[in-house]
Amino acid sequence: MKESIAYLNSLLKEEDTLVIGVSGGPDSMCLLHLLLNLKKKINIICAHINHNIRKESAKELKFVEKYCKEHNVLVETTVFSKKGETKEYKEQELREKRYAYFEEIIIKYKAKYLLTAHHGDDLIETILMRLTRGSNLKGYCGFQVETDKKDYRIIRPLIYATKAEIEIYNKENKIPFVIDNSNFTDKYTRNRYRQNIVPFLKQENKQVHNKYLKFSKELYKYYSYVNKDIEKEIEKRYQNSILDIQDFADLESIIKTKIIEEILRKNYQDHLYLVNDKHIDFILDIIENPKPNIEVNLPDRLHLTKSYNKLKFTRHKKKKDGYLIKIEDVTELPNGHKIECLTNAEENTNNYIRLNSQEIHLPLYVRTRKNGDKMVIKKMKSAKKLKDIFIDLKIEKESRDTQPIVVDNEDTIIWLPGLKKSKFDKAKKENYDIILWYK
Repeated sequence: MKESIAYLNSLLKEEDTLVIGVSGGPDSMCLLHLLLNLKKKINIICAHINHNIRKESAKELKFVEKYCKEHNVLVETTVFSKKGETKEYKEQELREKRYAYFEEIIIKYKAKYLLTAHHGDDLIETILMRLTRGSNLKGYCGFQVETDKKDYRIIRPLIYATKAEIEIYNKENKIPFVIDNSNFTDKYTRNRYRQNIVPFLKQENKQVHNKYLKFSKELYKYYSYVNKDIEKEIEKRYQNSILDIQDFADLESIIKTKIIEEILRKNYQDHLYLVNDKHIDFILDIIENPKPNIEVNLPDRLHLTKSYNKLKFTRHKKKKDGYLIKIEDVTELPNGHKIECLTNAEENTNNYIRLNSQEIHLPLYVRTRKNGDKMVIKKMKSAKKLKDIFIDLKIEKESRDTQPIVVDNEDTIIWLPGLKKSKFDKAKKENYDIILWYK
């Protein structure tokens, strides 16, 4: 416990404000006791959460409140609502809710630190679980003694101690605590590692937690070193959630992998547990696939769209509703453009079209695309699928859904404004009585 005390003394300054998560269990009560016995004045806010899962939770809340009152510690508490009659929160969901609550308290008191009671045995369990499940280089590091957040730092002073050392410290200092019996059930993944694997490792080496701590620190050094180059590459290639993959194949394999890992980390943040190395390999396969357009879904509504040399990462959104608008003298379009009827036009670009009303069925409409759409392009004899026209023009899939399409009253496609004209377009020397301008 000496290392934890020395670390706290070196870190904390007089009048520092910190939030500590206290469940009432032996680990968090040990950490609270350490803080209360530091020889410096600090402002401690105890944050306790009633997860509303076990009937003992109400008693544990009263226990924490009573202890804090006796030691003049400010305490903040909350009760989580139940998820449902037949569903329970998953371990990771509860973790996310806990840290969201802790952050509220951090902001409320303008605290500098959030302290949690994660210890050396917890680090072993975390690393083993991630090795078994699959993760990335940073994930395999487990957790560090310090984690920088935007406006505060998460601190884990007990990382230097084992569970056994905490128990001895509590006994010697007569520290009261409550026991959560759910920690002894095989229902939770972490408990299975705690009860079956960690004891075996400790039989092999009583100081195995120090070996895992060293492993974590060394691996994190390599992660930090490699990540500097990765960040430079990402900054160059990844803008506005779009990855430029034009010469991606020329990169070293490890660089490609780490770029995708880091992009996933940016997109998932605290939900990183939802993806693993299989998802990374899947994305790399998509990049190397010769098909120019691919769309896939990843966990938590992350949507990938490959369009030629671009790979876009977006969260699922409701698909934009299609539209059908009758063309008037001036027709405003949902994409911010407009179609205007003219009496004269000198230009002959794809932003203009001249039509003979005798060859089409009025009135004219503008709409979005539909399945099976075809158009006879000017100077061609047979109809061509709009999908193939878009591919030839290298129009991204997202843009295809918003591309305006001008049709007549029988839904014959007359014009793709800004892109292509149909066989109905007339040269300036031919007969026409309609001119449309896309602006």
